[in-house]
Amino acid sequence: MSTICEDNPPSTVVDTNKPDINEIADRVVNAIMEHRLPPGIKLAEEKLAAVFGVSRTKIRQALTQLAKDGLVKLHPNRGAFVASPSIQEALDLFATRRLLEPEIVRNTIARAGKAELKRLHQHLALEADARERNDRRAIIKLSGEFHMLLAEVSGNGFISKLMDELCPLTCLIIALYDAPNTPACPEDEHTRIVEAIEAKDVERATSLMLHHLEHVERELNLDGRAKPDIDWDRMFG
Repeated sequence: MSTICEDNPPSTVVDTNKPDINEIADRVVNAIMEHRLPPGIKLAEEKLAAVFGVSRTKIRQALTQLAKDGLVKLHPNRGAFVASPSIQEALDLFATRRLLEPEIVRNTIARAGKAELKRLHQHLALEADARERNDRRAIIKLSGEFHMLLAEVSGNGFISKLMDELCPLTCLIIALYDAPNTPACPEDEHTRIVEAIEAKDVERATSLMLHHLEHVERELNLDGRAKPDIDWDRMFG
């Protein structure tokens, strides 16, 4: 008679085609960073479950994960909504970034080698291509990812983790308060920052970063915009 021992538990069939919780969360973050999911929109569990082909429980777990990062707000008996940062929260966020990002620049100059600088240049090439194609969604996403990449190559894991949270929130703020046709990051400012980093010019690089953040913040306005209809089937297809 065959037996099942503890060292050989019965195999479980796993559908590898279905996204896991982290992948679902990442794809929602991408949609936020590309301005496909606007601030304040309701994230209906049943629609997301149908789009991703998973259970509502898995969707709920992914949304709970995003709520911890401040990108999603959970309201009892109402559901989950993309966060809608206030004007004061926007000001606070940029104040925080002005504290963090000069340190990121200094660390990058001190720690980054040729491989890290190559990654920055590869990213700049992607940004240039997106601008050439006038792909606004790609420009917005890549602009945010530049700051996340810079934090990553700077070598400070704690700051990098903070930037992974702050950059998607910045995209939400841009979606709420920026002029519709204004790019998330002004053209060529990233390039000048990287050039100053390569030259190991700490004063110029940090000054360019602060100017850059102030430039982005100055583009914010208080004009509300109507929320577009969402095609959930095409959103994550």
